[in-house]
Order: sequence, then C-alpha cells, then structure tokens
Amino acid sequence: MTNNDNVPDPVFQPAEFLEYLYRVAVRRALPLHNTAAFLPAPPSRESGGRTLVLGAGKAGGAMAQAVEALWPVDAPLSGLVVTRYHHTPPREAAFLGLPPRPEGYPQRIEVVEAAHPVPDAAGLAAAQRILALTQGLTENDLVLCLISGGGSALLTLPADGLTLEDKQRINKALLESGAAIDEMNCVRKHLSRIKGGRLAAACAPARVVTLTISDVPGDDPSVIASGPTVPDATTCADALAILARYHIDIPASVRAALEAGDFETPKPGDAVFAGHAVHMTATPQQSLEAAAEAARAAGVPAYILSDEIEGESREVGKVHAALARAVARHGQPFSRPCVILSGGETTVTIRPRAPGAAKGRGGRAGEFCMGLAQALQGQLGVWALAADTDGIDGVEDNAGARLAPDTLARAAAQGLSIADHLDRNDAYGYFDALGDLVVTGPTHTNVNDFRAILIL
Repeated sequence: MTNNDNVPDPVFQPAEFLEYLYRVAVRRALPLHNTAAFLPAPPSRESGGRTLVLGAGKAGGAMAQAVEALWPVDAPLSGLVVTRYHHTPPREAAFLGLPPRPEGYPQRIEVVEAAHPVPDAAGLAAAQRILALTQGLTENDLVLCLISGGGSALLTLPADGLTLEDKQRINKALLESGAAIDEMNCVRKHLSRIKGGRLAAACAPARVVTLTISDVPGDDPSVIASGPTVPDATTCADALAILARYHIDIPASVRAALEAGDFETPKPGDAVFAGHAVHMTATPQQSLEAAAEAARAAGVPAYILSDEIEGESREVGKVHAALARAVARHGQPFSRPCVILSGGETTVTIRPRAPGAAKGRGGRAGEFCMGLAQALQGQLGVWALAADTDGIDGVEDNAGARLAPDTLARAAAQGLSIADHLDRNDAYGYFDALGDLVVTGPTHTNVNDFRAILIL
C-alpha cells in the first residue's frame, strides 16, 4: 500500500491515519485558503465610500484576519466581529497560513468574544454594537459580512418583550430538545432583532456582500447563523409550531406578538436585498472531498456517504455500524480496505437522569461514537473517528472521539458500561477513561461534523 512519508500508514497506524484525514478536512476549510476569490473590490476613492466589516461565528476571528491580510493596505477598512471565547487566533497564527502583519500596521477589524452555545451578556453587547455601526451608511459604502456557524448564539439581540435570560432559557431548551438546526434557527430568527435578514435591512442603503462558511446540511445561507444578512422564508407561525412541538414555553406577550405576525422577518424578493451578494467560501462537502482525496493518495479507496446526515447521534452511529459490518464481513457495498466518510449535523436528545445518577458530559460526535461502538460489538478490522471541525464537541474541550476493535473490551476491563454512559449522555466520561478523546483545541473554522470509518 503506497504512502507518503508524512502520512501515517493506515494499516499499522489506523488511529493516526484517521486523525490525519480529520486535519486535512479542517485545513480545507480554513478561511485564508478560501477567501481571496470572493472578496469584492473596495469602494472607489472618488465615491468616498468606506468598507465596514461585520460578522459572527466560530470562524469569525480567522475570517477577519484573512480579510485584513488580503485587503489592500491603502484601502479603508474597519469593523467588528464576534466569535466564541478562546476562538480568536493569535496574531502570529502561522498555522492558519496568515502572513505576518506589516511592521507597525494596526489591526483594522476588532474581534470580541462571547459565549456559545448559550448566549451571554458579552454577545448581547457585541450585537448591539454591530447594529449601531450600521447607522449612517450610504449607497457608496460596502458592508462585508463574515458569517459562520455559531453566529446564532453569538449574535444575540432579543426581540421586544424578551430578556437575555429568556433567550438563554429558550436556547438551552432547544439544544436539549433534539430539534434540528433549521428548526432551532427558525425560532431564533423570529425572537431576534438582528437575525433572519434584519442585519442586512439595517445596512441599507449600503451594498452588502456576505462571505459564509457553511456548517449546516444543505448549505442554506438562511440557516447558517440564522441568516442575519439573507432573506428568510420561514414564518412566525412556523416558529410557534416548533415551540409547541418541543414543549418550550415563551412569555405570553411574545407568544401574542408571534401570533399577530409582529416579529416577521424580511422575505425573499424584499427590495432591501437588491444588489446584495452571498458567497459560500467553504462547505462540508469540500472538506469531505479533501479527506477522500488524501485517503486515496495513501492507497485507501474512500467513499463519501453524504455531507447532509441528520438525526439522533447514537442512531446515526448504529446505521454507520451496520454499513461497516457489511463491508468487513461481506465486502458489500464496498471492498476492504476502504474509508467511509460522512458529515452533516446530528442531534443529541438529553435523557432524564435517574435519581442519584452522575450528570453526563459530551457532544454529538462522542455520542455517535458510543452508538457506533455499541452496535459494532468489537467488529474486527474497524476503526473510527468522529469530531466536530470547530474543535469543540458540544461544550467540552475535546473535538470528538475515536474507537477501535478493542474499545468495548478495554472499557469492560475498567468496569465501564456503554449502556450506562449512553443513558446519561456521557460520551466524554466514557472515552476520556479510555484515553480516546480527540483533543485539538479551537480550529478557527467550522464545517460541522466529520466522521471517518476505516475498514481493513
């Protein structure tokens, strides 16, 4: 089996090989690699127009640094971007491919940090400042919006009648409900004064160009970060139906406003979006294709199932296990050796805890791996890794987890029950005890779930 010197051998180093594929996928989505082709020209000097950069998301800091590095030094540039705590790249972030800032050259785009996935006062303050910066814009100005996953929580500006505490409670309930990302973001749009196209409306009459990194199945820009700069086809009635479906309470005054349509968002065809442009600079499919190409270059056939897989994480793990077993036992539908890749955004429904049971920790990547391991039952010749491409699985410090044919046996030797850990949604505790957490720190991009199964 051919291999490059710097690529782990998939046969003798299967775990390292899967981590290598993950790094390749992440590298493909780094902002500097994907931004230059989509940058508009600065406003002409004759027009007197300026360029204002606004943005939100886990990749916001790296996107801002990429724009600063690529923007003409003599062209005016200013703005504000909010990202998650600890997700601002260091200025000397050579690993991002960023050139050093010229000697004595000032930072032009301010980057601030706030909480994710549950919003906090810092995110509220950032959203207020971003909205304030849109005041006084003219038709000669350009607004460059940098949007990536996580922006929904980071760009929080509650609708009239809602407090920050209300938004925190509703957001937490949505996260624990098992609702799909498009459902959560439908609610978020209609309970916000800045999402669902409202930021673009506030920028009028300036031209708005949105650069976005997709972290959602289908790459719909109206779902990414709840679409602050694009039209919204969902309605107040849709938001009410979702809240009812998951039994989430809202204040009576807010319910009345939704029922009356008072919180409706700008729709497709609205004149406020005339002349605006949206560019998808990185997508889950591109990262999966990069990983597949790297696997094939190492002599391992690779197959991409989909970049849009959704559903309960543990159940998605079971489906992947059935496919992996078929390959390992019968050579169907793929022959061994091979790598099976998939992406998307699964969900975790938090189970009620039994009295006295320890609280679980973990995210959807770890929960996928537990479901996968339970269903594989120690199948020989199968290794796997699942991780979030932003480097954070849920709210923990790991990106995800990995498993091997001996995962269940090693766990049993330590007295660990995978059924117990699944009941408590405790993927972190399970894989931490085994030394099988994947820990990368923030990657400064976000194209959502990455899953790789190696079958030898």
